[in-house]
Amino acid sequence: MSVEVVAWSADWARDFERVAADLRTALAAVPGSRVEHVGSTSVPGLAAKPILDIDVIVPPAAVPAAVAALTEIGYVHRGDLGVVGREAFFAPDEAPRRHVYVCAAGTTNVRNHLAVRDVLRTHRDLRDAYAEVKRALAADPDRDIDTYIARKSAVLQRALAVSGEFTDDELHAIHLLNDPAASKS
Repeated sequence: MSVEVVAWSADWARDFERVAADLRTALAAVPGSRVEHVGSTSVPGLAAKPILDIDVIVPPAAVPAAVAALTEIGYVHRGDLGVVGREAFFAPDEAPRRHVYVCAAGTTNVRNHLAVRDVLRTHRDLRDAYAEVKRALAADPDRDIDTYIARKSAVLQRALAVSGEFTDDELHAIHLLNDPAASKS
């Protein structure tokens, strides 16, 4: 299965706002919830897979309420998919294509998403390096998604280091999550 990477589109920000408005309405009774556009589609000018990544961030105790709220509006809960503190969902429709997660506030996973987004928005050199790696990896029509994720890990580690928000142990854990083969080296 090939990986599609396309030029950044202003439509992604508009699509996010439309989906986020629906999510915010559904989450109105969940105190402390916020909806964040993360991933490559959230970085103006960055080439990306044309799929929005959306984190619904809530206090840890509110995760069950947020899961229930999204389920009520048609999202299908998929569990944590191996990432503690993050609950994944299938969207009730395909327009726009999106990955939606309920995330416990303060977890390494959430901090990772926000830090990468913020660094790539403010460091054009890292944004462009990341785009170059993504395009090169996607150019191979036989590239699988796991290899694609693993091979872009090095530039993401640079972005996380620039953020200054992670310990060496946290950086290592994030690296292993993105590139499980790294534990064998």
